[in-house]
Amino acid sequence: MSSTTRLLKQAALEQGFHAVGIARVPSSTTDQDCSPSGHSQTSLLDRLRYWLTQGYYGTMEWMRRTPERRADPTQVLPHCRSIIALGLNYWTDAIPDERRGNGRIARYAWGEDYHRVFKKKLKQLERVLKSLEPDCATRSYADTGPVMEKFWAQQAGLGWIGKHSNLVSPTFGSWLLLGEILTTMELEADEPGTDLCGTCTLCVRACPTGAIAEPYVVDATKCISYLTIEYRGDGPSLDEGLQTRMGNRIFGCDDCLDVCPYNAFAPATNEPGMQPTALTQGPNLSRLSALSEEDFSRTFAHSPIRRAKFSGFQRNVAIALTNEPRT
Repeated sequence: MSSTTRLLKQAALEQGFHAVGIARVPSSTTDQDCSPSGHSQTSLLDRLRYWLTQGYYGTMEWMRRTPERRADPTQVLPHCRSIIALGLNYWTDAIPDERRGNGRIARYAWGEDYHRVFKKKLKQLERVLKSLEPDCATRSYADTGPVMEKFWAQQAGLGWIGKHSNLVSPTFGSWLLLGEILTTMELEADEPGTDLCGTCTLCVRACPTGAIAEPYVVDATKCISYLTIEYRGDGPSLDEGLQTRMGNRIFGCDDCLDVCPYNAFAPATNEPGMQPTALTQGPNLSRLSALSEEDFSRTFAHSPIRRAKFSGFQRNVAIALTNEPRT
């Protein structure tokens, strides 16, 4: 490993990232194989176009815009040569409080908004890059830019894309949040992660709504994470069967992640920003239904739950209350 690459990775760990790897960006991604195990060879752009053609993006129109740019980092950062993939462990040993009357929030949203946590660390690491090579250009994202970050995380050796379409790490299981720094620096690349899913289909079978249309491909229009976070329609516009299968989930869904065997030995995170609060670990549905829009904004000011917006969150709470078992 070159001294520059070694210093960079050391700095990433010192900034609090739990996983770091480097992917080399080819001069063209058009012919780059991004096929999961068991698929015929397809390019990154072809896989994205297939997903879009099936309409699996739902109302997320930004996914449909300029897919060529999303599939090619050199269109995001000209002369991009390397991508530094970074992972932040968000697993805690806390158990969700799902007593009667409580909803369920996805684990990644139990603590502080991960975008805020990532932003500070990414900027600090970019400064390290500039100190190593002052003339290099950089651009960083944490789930906010036109970058297919799970693919590049696999290329950088952080893990592999599982059949639930999320990254699986052999060390951290399914509990890594991802960010990346694009740079014009030539860095020493890591070996891509190897798909170790084998014949396992636990995640496919665990999905409450059958959103995993085929292994490695998720139909967002059926995915509870999409329905509770990105979907902007009201309750009546949602299929009644989907509403019923949403159960008590009011923001996101962990079902396909929870069952992954690689989570068995996942270590608890040491990141303070990922620790749960009493509200997010056991959200009381009746109390949440009484929130005003001002209360919502204040309560979730530093939480990713803001993404659902007040109307969407209240819709989710109302559906969860309707799904409460009757006695």
